[in-house]
Amino acid sequence: MSAPYALIIPALNEAQSIGRLLAQVPAGLFSQIIVVDNGSRDATAEASRASGAQVVVEPRRGYGQACQTGLAHLKREITAIAFIDADLSDDPADLTTLVRCLAENQLDLVIGSRALGNPEPGSLTFLQRFGNWLSTKLIKLIWGVSFTDLGPLRVIRRSALLRLDLRDRDFGWTVEMQAKAARLRLGVSEVPVSYRRRKYGRSKISGTLVGSARAGFKILLTLYRCWRMALPPGT
Repeated sequence: MSAPYALIIPALNEAQSIGRLLAQVPAGLFSQIIVVDNGSRDATAEASRASGAQVVVEPRRGYGQACQTGLAHLKREITAIAFIDADLSDDPADLTTLVRCLAENQLDLVIGSRALGNPEPGSLTFLQRFGNWLSTKLIKLIWGVSFTDLGPLRVIRRSALLRLDLRDRDFGWTVEMQAKAARLRLGVSEVPVSYRRRKYGRSKISGTLVGSARAGFKILLTLYRCWRMALPPGT
């Protein structure tokens, strides 16, 4: 696993958790680690730099926007990119399993599935579970590819990302990636991962009913757009 891989961590007001997360990233797994500070009002950037990460500031809010900004700062030699949230709900140790699965099976995209793993009680809300179930069922129905989760923990080859041409700048980033990968018949798989209740800060999506509803609507809208979108020439 010595290939030039990068890790991108979108972060918004995660000063309490980001240093702990970076300390738990498996040593030597990534040749570049980027924390995208998405307009934090706390010491997220300072804590990230102190832990050895490259910090990129992106004041334009949105999960997808933060991910896209991180991608724009990749070193030329990077061949695959992993993504993890900054709140320590995901276990950074699981990144090793994802990277190994991608490399050994010559896949394009590997998703860390909380549904296949053993999530801590209370770590996933009812709305999150229902939204994941509905969205993955729709992907299966439309494109015939099975997923069990839209979890943020994932790794994808850089060449595959270029083919997907992701557009969403908000909550639809993860589902757009999976829907387009299914539509283009990329090599995809899932591995079980653990998931923990958030200990620091507050969720920007599942922490409120309004946030959950907005995210759910955006996910369904993104699936509809992917279904209606014309395929790239030669596909």
